[in-house]
Amino acid sequence: MHQRFEDIDIATILPQQPPFVMIDRLLHFDEVTTITQFQIRRDNLFVDNGKLNPCALAENIAQTCAARLGYYNVYVLKRGVQLGFIGAIRNLNVLRSPVVGETIVTSISVKQDIMGLTLVDAVVKCEDETLAHGEMKIALSDIEMPNKDNE
Repeated sequence: MHQRFEDIDIATILPQQPPFVMIDRLLHFDEVTTITQFQIRRDNLFVDNGKLNPCALAENIAQTCAARLGYYNVYVLKRGVQLGFIGAIRNLNVLRSPVVGETIVTSISVKQDIMGLTLVDAVVKCEDETLAHGEMKIALSDIEMPNKDNE
């Protein structure tokens, strides 16, 4: 398993491409928990009047799920990134939108992983403040992108 998360180019484990990438770094991965980091920049597609649109927090959670799957596919299974799709979002509560310059840390914890469906609890924080929390269901597809590390 890859041990130095800071050495991972996030583009190698995500199907999303700029300018739609909503995470900068993978901070942690294990069987249950994945944690990512994202700094809010003024040129982000979802920034309006200096604030990140709340919809972008849902996309950030989805991309944290994608980073989990991408890391597992690339570094554990040694294959390309498998695509997934948001199946459902439940009880997403956005308490505050982050502003330009802030860095958010998103943590997902797998509650269920069965038959191509993964249900996670998600929490988005800025320092010690919870900005959003909720559940997301991700459905896996059979589509696999080429492994960018091996091209």
